[in-house]
Amino acid sequence: MSDIEPSDSTNHDSDEPRVVSGDRATTDKSDLIDQILESAKKLRDDNTSRGDLKILSRAIKELRYAFKVFAPYRGGRKVTVFGSARTERFEPSFQQAVSFGRAMAEQDWLVVTGAASGIMEAGHVGAGREHSMGLNIMLPFEQESNPVIAGDSKLVHMKYFFTRKLMFVKECDAVCLLPGGFGTLDEGLEVLTLLQTGKRDMVPIVFLNAPGGDFWTTWQDFVVKQLLRNGLISKEDLSLYIVTDSVDEAVEEILGFYRVYHSMRYVRRKLVFRLQESPSEGLLNGLNTFFRDVLVDGDFVVGSALAEEKDEPDLAHMPRLIFQFNRRDLGRLRRIINCINRGHLKPEEMQHRYPKATDRNPRR
Repeated sequence: MSDIEPSDSTNHDSDEPRVVSGDRATTDKSDLIDQILESAKKLRDDNTSRGDLKILSRAIKELRYAFKVFAPYRGGRKVTVFGSARTERFEPSFQQAVSFGRAMAEQDWLVVTGAASGIMEAGHVGAGREHSMGLNIMLPFEQESNPVIAGDSKLVHMKYFFTRKLMFVKECDAVCLLPGGFGTLDEGLEVLTLLQTGKRDMVPIVFLNAPGGDFWTTWQDFVVKQLLRNGLISKEDLSLYIVTDSVDEAVEEILGFYRVYHSMRYVRRKLVFRLQESPSEGLLNGLNTFFRDVLVDGDFVVGSALAEEKDEPDLAHMPRLIFQFNRRDLGRLRRIINCINRGHLKPEEMQHRYPKATDRNPRR
């Protein structure tokens, strides 16, 4: 359910590359194929080394095949599950991942993991083979796929971490992280970075502890004490994710994110939210009163599909919330989605009337 838009503001909706929701197929893709071929020709002119060419060749092959495997499943929702390959079956985190995978499969979501052992296997055990997809990394010491997904047509083997991580983030509608090592931390922080900088369309992120566990709670303490207190992130950035030890709460966070909100798309300078139902007049007034700080100009308005969205006819019937977002306050943007899904603003969201973005000091 994702795409990567090229940086060409004259021919495309957005003026910068981003990982975005929606598989926006067009009838004519020849211009993009021509660009790829032209870049390949320039590699010869640049006298690019064989080692660099091998990296490019393998990366293109991996991504082409991964796109082919995931394409038939872009009509449904998928959750990416990260966690340690070293977690044993008897550990609480393993059982927590099994429960989470089962709960998401019961909602007809696909569970995407690294396809190896530990937490990755646990997510697939819970989801079952039919609702499992895998992106296995080929390592000298860790190459085997778990028995749930091994040999399945929904399994992709990849050599490079960077192509694998791209697919994990590009193809998901939600992310759930269980306890893990360097790789899990890397994956979680990359997703947060993409959301915080607007390089990835908004998705729910859950940091899921074992029942009564404190793995991510300890991490959250570090985030607050070191990053927030030292001004390295903003308070609103904490709205991009939740920390919990409850599978029920994790599932509700993910399903609730799509209760009314469906997806987003930039059209020139406008940000368009596609919704399951139109916001009430009271909610719209509340957004225009208490979230004006994220607007570059104009108001939040309710409308229908824009002409530039004609390449997504399946979404044409949905009402839209349209506004000129400053592309900076992504934590506030997540709060807006929460308000839309809830149908109203909470009291704490109505305590301050923020100045418009154009009136504020741009330094953070």
